[in-house]
Amino acid sequence: MRARLVTEVAGIVEASVEQVWQVLAGAPAEQGTTVEPDRHTITHQGGWWYRGEWTLSPHPDGTRVVHRVYDVAESMRWCVRPANRFFIGFRERTREGFAARLGVIARRLGCACRVT
Repeated sequence: MRARLVTEVAGIVEASVEQVWQVLAGAPAEQGTTVEPDRHTITHQGGWWYRGEWTLSPHPDGTRVVHRVYDVAESMRWCVRPANRFFIGFRERTREGFAARLGVIARRLGCACRVT
């Protein structure tokens, strides 16, 4: 499968990787979700073209959280851009959704967070 990165956003949660992982991995999983605890990665395969990945890694201020969206269409790749209105505003909506989710995690842990 040839994946093409569509967008990436990152942020910092001022808590340990294990604390952030417990909150992120403890959320109800949607169908198509794979949890890889040894890599601190959660992958969600949605529809025919979308794969989203959340990855955690240590950071001097706590935990770096990265969310990447990939185009993984195996057929009709040419349809992905028009089907998504050429991704106009997609990065901004992804960043807003990411910031909101980071905020939920930080509130649950009683710490600060920021999108970088």
